[in-house]
Amino acid sequence: MKLIIASNNAHKITEIEALLASISIDLPVVSLQEIGDVPEIVEDGTTFEENAVKKVETIAKVAPNDYILADDSGMSVDALNGEPGVYSARYAGDHDDQANIDKVLQKLAKVPNEQRTAHFNSVIALHSPKGSNLIVNGQVDGYITESERGQGGFGYDPIFFVPSMNKTFAEMSASEKNTISHRGLALQELGKKLPVWLKGE
Repeated sequence: MKLIIASNNAHKITEIEALLASISIDLPVVSLQEIGDVPEIVEDGTTFEENAVKKVETIAKVAPNDYILADDSGMSVDALNGEPGVYSARYAGDHDDQANIDKVLQKLAKVPNEQRTAHFNSVIALHSPKGSNLIVNGQVDGYITESERGQGGFGYDPIFFVPSMNKTFAEMSASEKNTISHRGLALQELGKKLPVWLKGE
């Protein structure tokens, strides 16, 4: 029995593995690439939760005896009526981080700083071999900067500013980001709920 991370995003897998190490999951962790042929995951849900559940249930069809963890996450900008939301990864095309950043900055070009509020959300689904799902979520609030700042991270990290840290995600170390990020908060919640959930399995 193992824990499969239902993602092909190398950055996301590295981040999740680091966070899983802190909550003592006693299973070998593998990525999708390590389990071979998997069906295509169609992310056509209208919420992060719908997409996270689609991911784990799709992979469960080919790995019914394993635990499967999936994250669906994204950034929602208030001045853009919640965009890019569930379309965060493909907002300006297919998984093009720079094009996505450019599109957000261009749409916010005339929006004053105090109205550039944004939120990163992560919903994590953990699917058990018995067929049940544990769902947790995390949210971090911030602002969209006027230009990119920092060299770290991925996705929208260079333009997502967190006031409590006085840095963008891309200016933070990996450990700083993991402590306060949406995914980090969701995995911390998973760590709290997991022992009770496993007892009920």
